[in-house]
Amino acid sequence: MSRILKSIRNFFNTTIGFFVLVIILYWITTLVVYNVDFSLGVKGGMQTFLLIVNPIPSGLLLFGIALYFRGKLSYWLMLIIDFLQSTWLFANVLYYREFSDFLSIGIIKGTGDVQNNLGKSMMEILHPADFLIYLDVLVLILLLVFKIIKIDYRPFKYRYAIGITLLSILLMGGEYSLANSDRSGLLTRTFDNNYIVKYLGLNEYAAFNAYQTHQESSTRAKAKASDLNSVKKFINQHQTYPSVKYFGKEKGKNVFIIHLESFQQFLINYKVNGQEVTPNINKFYSDQHTISFDNFYHQVAQGKTSDAEMMLENSLYGLPQGSAMVTYGSQNTFQAAPAILDQKGYSTAVFHGDVPSFWNRDNTYKSWGYQYFFDSNYYKKKASYNVGYGMKDKILFRDSIPYLEKLPQPFYAKMITLTNHYPYELDKQNVSFPALKTGDSTVDPYVQTAHYLDQSFGEFEDYLNKSGLMKNSVIVLYGDHYGISNNHRPAIAKLLNKKSVNNYDLANFQKVPFMIHADNLDGHVDHTYGGEIDVLPTLLHLLGIKNNNMIQFGHDLLGNNPNQIVPFRDGDFVTPQYTKIGGTVYDSKTGQDLKLNKEQQQQVDDIQNYVTSDLSLSDRVIYGDLLRFYHPKGFKPVNRKDYNYKPKNAMEQLDKADKEHKTDLIDQHGGKSTVPMYHTDAPELK
Repeated sequence: MSRILKSIRNFFNTTIGFFVLVIILYWITTLVVYNVDFSLGVKGGMQTFLLIVNPIPSGLLLFGIALYFRGKLSYWLMLIIDFLQSTWLFANVLYYREFSDFLSIGIIKGTGDVQNNLGKSMMEILHPADFLIYLDVLVLILLLVFKIIKIDYRPFKYRYAIGITLLSILLMGGEYSLANSDRSGLLTRTFDNNYIVKYLGLNEYAAFNAYQTHQESSTRAKAKASDLNSVKKFINQHQTYPSVKYFGKEKGKNVFIIHLESFQQFLINYKVNGQEVTPNINKFYSDQHTISFDNFYHQVAQGKTSDAEMMLENSLYGLPQGSAMVTYGSQNTFQAAPAILDQKGYSTAVFHGDVPSFWNRDNTYKSWGYQYFFDSNYYKKKASYNVGYGMKDKILFRDSIPYLEKLPQPFYAKMITLTNHYPYELDKQNVSFPALKTGDSTVDPYVQTAHYLDQSFGEFEDYLNKSGLMKNSVIVLYGDHYGISNNHRPAIAKLLNKKSVNNYDLANFQKVPFMIHADNLDGHVDHTYGGEIDVLPTLLHLLGIKNNNMIQFGHDLLGNNPNQIVPFRDGDFVTPQYTKIGGTVYDSKTGQDLKLNKEQQQQVDDIQNYVTSDLSLSDRVIYGDLLRFYHPKGFKPVNRKDYNYKPKNAMEQLDKADKEHKTDLIDQHGGKSTVPMYHTDAPELK
């Protein structure tokens, strides 16, 4: 026995022995992370096998770099590479825990634009056990420091190093062949990063993502006007025409877009201990003048809120990786809602209680044609006014009135709420609702911040009624994305009063509200299936603005025979008949796992082809900046230089507009401010 142990130790005292030890420890660490921290949805023997072996090929390739060097340098390089690999794993664990996705080049490039206030969230996300990811590095260092393993100074033959490199490449090729045989078109058709990681590995995903990013950059340089032909053909083939009943029904009215941060549909009429979480929004949802959609889904990917805004304002999808607003918001040409409405006589503004650079908004909003962007620089700053990602909602709504009442009417105004944002924290003086008791620290306080958001909206709604804006405005409420990710399955099951949840349950759990309120509308709950991509065409038609010459991928949900296919960013979809998640197709009404007959399979294949084309063509528009080649009749291209969001400039512009138009709310009230009409119980303001 002692002879065997001595042989093992002698082996590890060689360069190749230490290399093998590094590979083994790295492999074990990666597998633990795969199974503990990621939800990759592994099914079947092939997927299980590939998940187990996929860290090895890239490990051989990366750590094999050190074998081209000698002595201490070789060992140091292995430790450095191991540390970098551990850091890559560590960063992805934290990111995945919050966003159910992996880091991409787009996200990393945009870190400077989205990092505001992330420190506090990271402290909530971080678990002490996460640092065990670095345990293998520590073990290797200690083995060398205490000379349990000694450095081998003998030169390692180059032909062996080359052999290991070639072996790693060969294994990668075999790995890809097996993966592609189990899921055809893995790297050409999939929109889900989970598949790439579980089949090929986290490093291969990073390499593929880097390749995609490079391709995106070159795509814009190579794009030409004729690339729009297939886009226009697809949109024309699937055009939804407006309904006579609704087209122009709210022509000339103000428009409010109330952005409900992280607000999911299940909150509507949901009770905790017999108490409604969102009584004001519930009442608004069922109002006699509100059309509410109960089969409306968020369609965001890594860009989360920025993806929601991209779809809402442009009827273009967010990107499969990163944020389109961050990566393309400053450089691309858009034909967005603010520019369209500006050219129809509207003034346009955004109200947001955070720094203007978050999600690159200060640049993107110029590309979209927003005249005003009232960001955190416009509001009084006190520590007690902020929580999490910015200004508390009650204070944002109240302190926006001095600017809102000066906007020439009609206006298009978007109010972006923030308080109902992960990690769902509120100071004690604002907590007025009991937490859930699921045992999940992320989920339990969610209803408390949602209740606060509801109170904030109730106060703003009261102001709209008192000031007269309610009668002359279209009020749109929508949830931007999930508040509780699918990673919280046990807690979700408790919320839904189920023992467990499957992918069908999770897909339905990710519904978000969409409501349109106006005095001329006959309120009802509309069961039409739709998503955020459909908001702009629906709204434009209500305002009497035709979009048949615009590049928009959504459909008028109030139109004639709307297309009720809801694509998700990963290529899955929901329709009134089918819900496809991963490789499983469910009956949308019953949730039953369907065994498709030939006719059903053809229907699903046709829908899948539509979804794939829809997403890829939208991506083509963004990647190639194709709208720079498109000049629809009656639309004037946006000139970013026309916009300046500095407070001084904005106030001068408002004063100038007031002298020219005399249509703002103050003028309607005989020159008196409407600020006294606003009442809030925000304790910070007392």
